[in-house]
Amino acid sequence: MYSPKSPSLLCTALLGLSCAPALLAQAPKPAPRMTPDGLWPVHSMERPRPEVVPPQYDGTPRPAPTGAVILLDGTSLSQWKRAKTDPANPKDDAPWKLENGFMEVVPKTGTVVTRIPLSGDGHLHIEWATPATVSGNGQGRGNSGVFIGGYPEVQVLDSWKNDTYPDGQAGALYGLYPPLVNASRPPGEWQAYDIVLTRAKVQGDTVLEKQRLSVWHNGVLIQDHVALEGRAQEGTLSFQDHGNPVRFRNIWFQPFTPKRSGAQ
Repeated sequence: MYSPKSPSLLCTALLGLSCAPALLAQAPKPAPRMTPDGLWPVHSMERPRPEVVPPQYDGTPRPAPTGAVILLDGTSLSQWKRAKTDPANPKDDAPWKLENGFMEVVPKTGTVVTRIPLSGDGHLHIEWATPATVSGNGQGRGNSGVFIGGYPEVQVLDSWKNDTYPDGQAGALYGLYPPLVNASRPPGEWQAYDIVLTRAKVQGDTVLEKQRLSVWHNGVLIQDHVALEGRAQEGTLSFQDHGNPVRFRNIWFQPFTPKRSGAQ
């Protein structure tokens, strides 16, 4: 039996003419994935940029409050490990650089993650800095990310006079919600995220109240009590290796209340 390899060969064999243009017409493109408001495609460059506002943080380390869990004090990486280990080398020590009180991404070594989870509601404080020497643009400039288990990524990026899609700039919940404003400090200067986690209230298989996330960037509110899907009551903290030597220091988590008795 004749088995042509393409529709155009089939037309030639059966009809004596070419009908390739009709048969090979491209199928309609799938609808783009939209951000939660339904108004913009994910990563749209047409979306209005958040207003640039003065940061309210001067780069001074913020002391941890009483009762906070210290995740990085600048003297040790003992609270951190590599996210993925090689079966041939099961040692899981964090592969990033530690010097002068900060942890710095070593490109191509992979994500690092805390050895203990963040449990319940609380306030997470993170200080970070993108490279002082600017290299690249858009998503290629000072890129990393904050991942709290059960929540979307909070983007780390050099967003000082660096244009990119709004749902991927510094302080965005990546691919979901742009920051309300752009409160970035210049490259190389220390910046701060203060992230308040409110875990979902669950009873059995029912979510009674959605989990929420608020973010302050350099002392300015940029994500306001955003409701999100998910029901995790704890999760590790991890930082992304995106190939840029981003620095982190002075990381702590202050739990607000004990884990809810009705939560699962």
